Amino acid sequence: MEKIQKSSSEQDRQKSILRVRIRYLEMTHKSDPLTRVRPPRQFTVKTIHQPEPSFYRFLYYKIGEPWLWYERRLCSDNELISIIHRSDVSVNVLYSDGSPVGFFELDSRFNNEIELAYFGLLEGFIGRGLGAWLLDQALDLAWSKDPSRLWVHTCNLDHPNAIRVYERAGFVLYCEKTIEIEDPRTQPFWQTTLI
Repeated sequence: MEKIQKSSSEQDRQKSILRVRIRYLEMTHKSDPLTRVRPPRQFTVKTIHQPEPSFYRFLYYKIGEPWLWYERRLCSDNELISIIHRSDVSVNVLYSDGSPVGFFELDSRFNNEIELAYFGLLEGFIGRGLGAWLLDQALDLAWSKDPSRLWVHTCNLDHPNAIRVYERAGFVLYCEKTIEIEDPRTQPFWQTTLI
């Protein structure tokens, strides 16, 4: 009986394993903008200096949930603050008529490089041409800091168009790997609710 239980438990664990193909892309010089079209006036981007963890978590959970973003869900408030309150990490929020609808995070903590660490829109704002415009804003801000390169990683869990948008913006693939992770939706931290 015990063998059957272990076997069943092992099968459950195998079902919760996801194969993730991660692609790393870089840009070593500024390229032409993806779009010259400016969205309607109700859309603005604002850098949030030292954002409250609860506000950051709202953005991260709501924007990242469909794509299974999980790493920052594992952080305590103090761990999160130690990242997002640094002067070399920039959290930038897209607002529509005063409500947050997207964000990007630029991380320049290492080697005069800037990582586009997070980038996304709320689901209701995807497919409206805002992604290309927001990426242009992220790239303009990043290049204004004169880094040696920009880089980003994406994976098969992200929006299916993510890699194409990054490549159209001028990013070039330089590395890829496949890893296995436990499906974050099966973990207790995934069920955390926002207050």
